[in-house]
Amino acid sequence: MRNTDLIRFARDAATGNPLRAGLLVLAMSIGVASVVILTALGDGARRYVMNEFSSLGSNLVIVLPGRSQTGGFSPGNAITNTTRDLTIDDAQALERASAVARVAPLAVGTSEISAEGKLREVLVAGTTSQYVELRKMAMAQGRFLAPGDWRRGNSEAVIGAKVRDELFGANPALGQLVRIGDRRVRIVGVLAAAGQGLSMNTDELVFVPVSLAQSMFNSNTLFRIMIEAHGRETIDAAKAQITEIIKLRHEGELDVTVITQDAVLATFDRLLSALTLGVAGIAAISLAVAGILVMNVMLVSVTQRTAEIGLLKALGATGSGIRSVFLTEAVLLSFTGAVVGYVLGLLGAAMIRQLYPTFPAYPPDWAVLAGLGTALVTGILFGVMPARRAAQMDPVQALSKR
Repeated sequence: MRNTDLIRFARDAATGNPLRAGLLVLAMSIGVASVVILTALGDGARRYVMNEFSSLGSNLVIVLPGRSQTGGFSPGNAITNTTRDLTIDDAQALERASAVARVAPLAVGTSEISAEGKLREVLVAGTTSQYVELRKMAMAQGRFLAPGDWRRGNSEAVIGAKVRDELFGANPALGQLVRIGDRRVRIVGVLAAAGQGLSMNTDELVFVPVSLAQSMFNSNTLFRIMIEAHGRETIDAAKAQITEIIKLRHEGELDVTVITQDAVLATFDRLLSALTLGVAGIAAISLAVAGILVMNVMLVSVTQRTAEIGLLKALGATGSGIRSVFLTEAVLLSFTGAVVGYVLGLLGAAMIRQLYPTFPAYPPDWAVLAGLGTALVTGILFGVMPARRAAQMDPVQALSKR
């Protein structure tokens, strides 16, 4: 049989029993769609985390109070025990490092803000004028905190977009006096809406000078120190200089954790890439199940088409020709199921992006190719046994349906 005749014959045989063919295509399509959707979720989570950390700023080095015992980074490092706190003096000393471009101390606590008879709880962040440039944040109105002595901040505040809407509505917010805790401050700026992210939600934040925040919370401790290096090539130098300065200030003891943005990104990238591979492997199990279904249905098909196989052999078809017919039919069904599953997977990923616009649920190319390739290989492997069984039939016994 010519290749065109072989494909036509296998196609007619597959479509001759639409229920059987439909079940095979459905099983294979579910497997491929599962691989596409789950890898889109896994890789989307990786991209989302990478984008969120990148939005913190560029070329960042972060100093956290407390020393990680392993020397590495984990999300738990944000809350640590320390024998010596980070102070404003520590932050100002880091400005002397040649590889450092900007330094922004950060003191964080919760308080209540009231204005025009309205009251709500907010997260108050005490920092300096360099924070907005370090974080690449945009202002909707007014300005950020004024530069000056870090220990003598003005009684001023910058509020997030959601805080502004809830306290003032359509009324102007700039220049208004509000009460934060037991302090009266004047609003000098409103941040542009940024939405929820992995970092603090700036829409619900209130920024005040770091000295004012420490006075509000009756603490000299800094939550962390954010540092921007001059460039990506100077990040390692900046980390080394920061480490040395902190050790000199803390009596030769490195009782802080210094992490770089690149190290955090690399850690999460490895973790989430492994997660993506894991969910892809789980989804691939459904392809193996679909392959077993292909084998079972094709074995039933061989039994039902015994007379047809005997007739083909009586007309001169060879064993290899019969084997090719059944293998081609299995490949056609698997390929159709793979294509349908691919389309369903793309539709599922698009639906996720529609429901969650900030989540980049795009299936990686390797997952799509692996899903399609696995479907075809599965169809061929599990189609070998039925094809071999059909090829080994005796034509006389096959014609007599025995």
